[in-house]
Amino acid sequence: MKPSSLNLARRARELEQLDRGEVVDLLVVGGGITGVGIALDAATRGLSVALVERRDLANGTSRWSSKLIHGGIRYLAKGNVRLAHESAVERGILLERTAPHLTRALGMVVPVGVGFTAGRAAATYAGYAVGNALRIVSGTARSTLPPPAWVTAHESRLLVPALSSQGLRGGVLTWDGQLTDDARLVVAVARTAAAFGARILTYAEVEEVTSEGALVRDGLSGTTLSVRARQVVNATGVWADRLHPEVELRPSRGAHLVLSAERLGRPRAALAVPVPGESNRYVFALPQIDEDRVLVGLTDDPVDVVSDHPVASEADETFLLSVLSTALEVPLTPQDVVGSFAGLRPLLAGAEGATADLSREHRILERADGLVTIVGGKLTTYRKMAQDVVDRLVARRGTNEPCVTGRQPLVGAASRPYLASMAADRRFVARYGAEADEVEALVRDRPELAEPVVAGSLHLRVELAWGVEHEGALTVDDLLDRRTRIGLVPTDRAGAAEVAAEFSPGGAASRRVEAGGGLE
Repeated sequence: MKPSSLNLARRARELEQLDRGEVVDLLVVGGGITGVGIALDAATRGLSVALVERRDLANGTSRWSSKLIHGGIRYLAKGNVRLAHESAVERGILLERTAPHLTRALGMVVPVGVGFTAGRAAATYAGYAVGNALRIVSGTARSTLPPPAWVTAHESRLLVPALSSQGLRGGVLTWDGQLTDDARLVVAVARTAAAFGARILTYAEVEEVTSEGALVRDGLSGTTLSVRARQVVNATGVWADRLHPEVELRPSRGAHLVLSAERLGRPRAALAVPVPGESNRYVFALPQIDEDRVLVGLTDDPVDVVSDHPVASEADETFLLSVLSTALEVPLTPQDVVGSFAGLRPLLAGAEGATADLSREHRILERADGLVTIVGGKLTTYRKMAQDVVDRLVARRGTNEPCVTGRQPLVGAASRPYLASMAADRRFVARYGAEADEVEALVRDRPELAEPVVAGSLHLRVELAWGVEHEGALTVDDLLDRRTRIGLVPTDRAGAAEVAAEFSPGGAASRRVEAGGGLE
């Protein structure tokens, strides 16, 4: 095993250490991108860290994003220059330093024609030009993210073949960052933290925060243990008020649809279609890096009840399909949808109006007993959010250990020239980076792992084995919904469940761990 490997044996060993009374400098509650980011930042500054998550890594909001690394242009339009600059800086860090293996530049076409006048197109181009200036100021290379450009109608259709030719006069081509997979980013950050000594413990739910740590229930055994910690951070997102009732959030739901890439002509760029009657709001069709799929999103609707399993509604589907279809040669229908998902954003309360207009800034709150809660923010700026939290924690300690995560590569990271030179399968390189050779070596040792998980799937069985042995997967759901994304398409999930059960540590019994009990 590697220092970064997460698996059942390591989990058991580290839980036992905590149960014996070992005191850690920091206990992080929540295994989404914010929580694992805090664990990594603290561990790289020399703090002893334990992170507990009641389900799996990236089980909540962090796996339901659009998988874009935004440069912050929408914040410029709202006059928030600071947040826009912060987003551009963090995007560059991910693309060029910490996660080149999990990211790429994504071209995006905004078609000019019916429903999108030349005047509005000119204003859009001007906005992207300002965003490009922000890219320059943030230090991101032109070779990483090219500047915006006008493209002809013919070029637009080469990039997005499903575009309607009727009235199409051309398009604006801009560039942003895209993740291979948001859940894989969370796992990579968690494993990097583990390599620096952090204890990453999934299926471990906090039942009560105390002045000396927390009471934690082991979701696998059902037993309870007391985890002793000098400081505790609540990084549970839309569930933050369960530990910190004074926190006021106004969550919103972002829904996405999953289409076959073939339905849109296997696009080489994303498509952004303006929402009629609204300024600066679009529906996107986003081709996925290593999947034969396109994600269509997204909505931004307030929710009154925070659900562990939010879903895209029929109204979401109708809205997304109808807006996107205005730019397509052949309109989309519900029959084109092969899957869907929705995620909840932990937006800060305190403002009226549409949730789409609420700030994506983060805020750090402190309870009277010392519990620190981080709320708000977004995936792109997770590293800066973590830095702000840990800066406050080390100040409490009276020390000044500097943050190093802006230059700390994540597990699997390497320069783009090195990644391009690797002999490993391109799809493995996009998912595992410099570890792709090790994944292929596992196939050579165990040739049966070269078989697809399910007929027609791009995912191979070696990905399930690697997920269990190195990425902390414990259940069938972990493997199908987060270490791979097979579960996005219900028919694929049904076909893959039996194979995944063979790999998960609990076998067929480990399909799911519910909040109220142990393994089913």
